[in-house]
Amino acid sequence: MTDYSPHQKKIIERYYDRRDQIMVARLQEIVTDLFLAESDRKTDQLWLKADKAMAALKVPEAMRAQIMSKRDPATLARHVRRWLDAAARCKPRG
Repeated sequence: MTDYSPHQKKIIERYYDRRDQIMVARLQEIVTDLFLAESDRKTDQLWLKADKAMAALKVPEAMRAQIMSKRDPATLARHVRRWLDAAARCKPRG
């Protein structure tokens, strides 16, 4: 296994500490791209990325399946908004 410098270890640690925030931000970008997608191929690729991001967020399988079966960007956007609101409520104040 690779030995990381202390600086690299802190970067890796911060990434994993903020992974949920990163995935929600990625989903926001995917929603935008879905609304702007011009081809079926691009839309299919974006939905695959959305599914992977939701899996990384540990979204329950039933909810993921429902969102993926609808393939409606507005539905995904509503869920992303809800996840953002939930994250803001859980965010520690400093």
